[in-house]
Amino acid sequence: MASAPSPDTDRPKAAGPPGDSAAPPGFDYLPPTITRSAKLLVTGPFGVGKTTLVGTVAPLVLRMDEAMTEASLGVDDLRGTPEKTTTTVAMDFGRLHLNESLVLYLFGTPGQVRFKPLWEGLADGALGALVLVDTRDLDRCHDVLDLLEEYDTPYAVAVNRFEDGVDYPLDEVRQALDLAETTPLTTCDARDRQSCVGALITLVEYLNSRELEPSP
Repeated sequence: MASAPSPDTDRPKAAGPPGDSAAPPGFDYLPPTITRSAKLLVTGPFGVGKTTLVGTVAPLVLRMDEAMTEASLGVDDLRGTPEKTTTTVAMDFGRLHLNESLVLYLFGTPGQVRFKPLWEGLADGALGALVLVDTRDLDRCHDVLDLLEEYDTPYAVAVNRFEDGVDYPLDEVRQALDLAETTPLTTCDARDRQSCVGALITLVEYLNSRELEPSP
């Protein structure tokens, strides 16, 4: 697991300690107990709930989306989310203190294939990825999974439970996505903080277990 950024690089020099009048309003400092950090991707196809998950588990420090226009008609599939009016065009960013010593930096990626160059930049330095999938259209997940395999990025998969989604057994989901037996597969509701944190813990535990594996 990557070491935590040093206080000099992670905290603005212009701002003083918590409570200092120079600190920006609402600024949230890293606790001094933090000793480790991890950059993780939250990825998946368009409209699967990535922005919702990042916003549910951590205050959105940065969110970059735009209103959808007529230009996206026939390009972005809104069948599963007809009420969706915006789309991520760069990234979502959130910070989650998983425990007293570990902080997760979460980077939500755009879901459309046309943003692949941006996705590649976000993946640089990431220890792993949580892939959200929607059982209403599992075929759309393969492009993201292929990207992660191409860049050798470890990942866990979480089925986001939509109200009108089919609750397939996880064994069937694993088979449909052609996931390796060692790839973690779990469920979550992107609107529910406890289940989202649980999915992220599943990913972190998987990454830790990979670090502990003996070298061939």
